[in-house]
Amino acid sequence: MNTKFGFTKMNIDEFETWVSNLRVARTVLYIQQHHTWSPSYIQFKGANHFDLQQGMKTYHVSNNGWMDIGQHFSTFPDGSIVTGRSLEKTPACIVGFNSNAICIENLGNFDTGKDTMTAAHKDTIIKMTAALCKKFGIAVNCDKIVYHHWFDLITGARNNGAKNNKTCPGTNFFGGNKVADCNQNFIPLVAAALGGSVAPTSNTSILKYVCVTTDSLNIREAANAQSKKVTDREAATLGAVLRVFEEKSGWYKISGSQQHWVNASYTKEVSRATVNATTLNVRSGPGSTFPKIGSFTQGQEVFVIEESDGWCKISADNKWVKKEFLS
Repeated sequence: MNTKFGFTKMNIDEFETWVSNLRVARTVLYIQQHHTWSPSYIQFKGANHFDLQQGMKTYHVSNNGWMDIGQHFSTFPDGSIVTGRSLEKTPACIVGFNSNAICIENLGNFDTGKDTMTAAHKDTIIKMTAALCKKFGIAVNCDKIVYHHWFDLITGARNNGAKNNKTCPGTNFFGGNKVADCNQNFIPLVAAALGGSVAPTSNTSILKYVCVTTDSLNIREAANAQSKKVTDREAATLGAVLRVFEEKSGWYKISGSQQHWVNASYTKEVSRATVNATTLNVRSGPGSTFPKIGSFTQGQEVFVIEESDGWCKISADNKWVKKEFLS
């Protein structure tokens, strides 16, 4: 492993060890798969991982106006992985579907007739996805592992590639970018890398979920403001959904295995819910007269941060859905 420009490069063996020991406060439910399209394989010179990653960050910040590089990780033709934005921060990768997700950008153009993915690259993408599923208790299926192609570019509605979609992660990404292609060609490889299954995150020991309401929330070694900040994880950020395992004197324990505490006064309780309708419209306010700004499909999970007259707010930027269509 080595570091440059604030990024860390590692091989897949190093990544598996690194991510298994990583502590992340933010609740993660989804893994996104992308291709960079540009830069592509022709720009990769064998040792310019950091330069390419820095170039993507510069474009995302200067051209797109984002606060950081959009993705959490980039993978490369030689099988290397380079870190991007902090896992404590929401990615900037799929409109309307970034909350509670991890974004992987696979360097290359994997549309048919373009870059042919190397064996080392394939191996890393499969094993990396498996390692993240294991780490965060994510089920290995097409509800939880998603392709950018399945989402409308403007609204973020999942339409499985029906209209107004990018080809990302490529029309020849592991044999295709459709849901059927993923189910047939990618999901089985990830499952095999895990030995066939992954144990879902147990919710039995979680008391509740809360959302961070301040820009940066320190995580401390004990339930008081005088205790030291923990050194093995970053502070939680605004909007992050945290798991609460214990309450004490106005503090929340947010780890199931460590004495890691946050001040409860800088959080707001939220509810975890699953969409039970085939298609659920997302509106800009709590009522059917508000404009439709997107949609969810059955099985997608959301966190409810506010309720009003039978409607649920599921995002800080005024996204509302009808409560009766959530379980």
